[in-house]
Amino acid sequence: MLANSSLKESLMKAKSHVKRGDFVEAQKLYETILKNFSNNIRAQQAFGTINKPIQSSEIQSPPQEAFSRLVNLYNQGQMETVIEQAEALTAQYPGAYVVWNMLGASRAKVGMLEKALHALNNSILLKPDYADAYYNLGYTLYYLEKLDEAIEAYKKSISLKPDYAEAYSNLGVALKNQDKLDEAIEAIKKSISLKPNDAEAYSNLGVALKNQGKFNESIEAHKKSILLRPSRAEAYNNLGNALKEYGRLEDALENYNKSISLKPDYAEAHCNMSYIYNLYGDLKKGLELYEWRQKQQKPPVRAPKKNLIWDGVKPLSGKNFLVYEEQGLGDIIQFCRYLPLLKQRGAKVIFKVKKKMHSILDTMDSDIVLVDSFLDNVHIDFESPIMSLPFLFNTNLDTIPAKIPYLFSNDDNVMSWAKCFTRSTFKVGICWQGSKNKIDFGRSFPLSLFKGISKVPNIELISLHKGEGENQIKDINFELTTLGDDFDAGENAFEDTAAVMMNCDLIITSDTATAHLAGALGCPTWVALKKVPDWRWMLEQNQSPWYPNMKLYRQKELGDWDHVFEIIKRDLESLIIQEKRIK
Repeated sequence: MLANSSLKESLMKAKSHVKRGDFVEAQKLYETILKNFSNNIRAQQAFGTINKPIQSSEIQSPPQEAFSRLVNLYNQGQMETVIEQAEALTAQYPGAYVVWNMLGASRAKVGMLEKALHALNNSILLKPDYADAYYNLGYTLYYLEKLDEAIEAYKKSISLKPDYAEAYSNLGVALKNQDKLDEAIEAIKKSISLKPNDAEAYSNLGVALKNQGKFNESIEAHKKSILLRPSRAEAYNNLGNALKEYGRLEDALENYNKSISLKPDYAEAHCNMSYIYNLYGDLKKGLELYEWRQKQQKPPVRAPKKNLIWDGVKPLSGKNFLVYEEQGLGDIIQFCRYLPLLKQRGAKVIFKVKKKMHSILDTMDSDIVLVDSFLDNVHIDFESPIMSLPFLFNTNLDTIPAKIPYLFSNDDNVMSWAKCFTRSTFKVGICWQGSKNKIDFGRSFPLSLFKGISKVPNIELISLHKGEGENQIKDINFELTTLGDDFDAGENAFEDTAAVMMNCDLIITSDTATAHLAGALGCPTWVALKKVPDWRWMLEQNQSPWYPNMKLYRQKELGDWDHVFEIIKRDLESLIIQEKRIK
């Protein structure tokens, strides 16, 4: 018997089960609620929604011949045909849980993720102990980027079928994407112990090991995957990624090419190859290959509508040109420099970008219209994601638009922050970590590395840091000026950061959005880079063609930040001596 006081709690719990995709538990809880509160409208509606798809509660078996045909078609990769035939069978046999599962799995493979959930939940409702349905549910939730729910589904699958090797492997992938690398590797190794010849599991292991920085082990795992299945394009692509991070760029290229030879339309391999060419400074080839990102399984941005693609040549005078953001804040800052070039061609430029970026971007050109959502009531002649603009303008090393500064800080804000600092010191703004994700891998470094720099005479270190990594401040044993909870606490990103930067004599930062902002503002900036950096920093040179005001400090050996900071300290001491002489 449920008490009135627990009704709300029970409804919330049931709703939580639905969000996780655990419809069986949700169904049980709603049944209990309705036994005690039969007139509860919320429970009635939710229970009806869960059970609506199933017309029959009896488990049914489809004709064996028809189901065998489905399995064969699925194994051949003919998903559209599987979907068509499975839909017909579920209409005839609504209690056929195996068919619902097959329908859900095939829908997930072609990207019909919400419809896949519908089918898989039907399968689970009919047979709550069906491990395969939970496995496919995990797969679907993973691609819906619901990692917590996906992990729970995989764990449920394993609890029902303890020797389910594929579920362990995919569980490892989901855990890897949550940066739970030790758990991920443990799960994948369990998968391999159950199924030693699973090429995909070795490939998954290689990816997780790469993210741990264990490049030799990663490379060996990928080679094992290729040995087991030489025809799998994904394995060569993954091996290429590990080789790239290890600094073996030519070997990486060779494997990307092999991957593409096996699967010519493999967007991920084309895109990964673009990074190598861009690192080499071959922007013409690299930027062209980078356009494949729009065709990836999980593209970072939508592709422009075919009838609205600009070829870089068509006249723009009087045309409405929609540009939309993609990827991180640093990318927005780096490539917004192309928006005025569109305007120079006569275009009326509309930039769809998150609201918090409007304040800093407004300093660039007031005639560029900033919006935070796609406009339905405005005629658009052309459109492009922002990171396609370098390609559309046929950018090479000699034609990078590098007029610095192209972003500015509010003068009043600059003056206001000036009062917070000692005038006589050499002020160095610092940042050590970006958002911790797979893109950030290896780019960040610990705040403690600034200890040596703090000992340079007349130095004042000022933290420009916000968010992840800020907790390191409490553990340091050197002087660091922090700017309080109100620093950049408003709705506008980088408003205070830009003003503080303009009060600094130098910015020292990791490869993060802070570096791009400092570069765009024209501040003297030193960037510490991992051995194989992001493509935009290229290789070896100590200056950036994107930001002439920037100096680059590179790892000589993988993971060796100590040497980088020794050089930075030496150069800083020389700079301060020079500054004193000038004064």
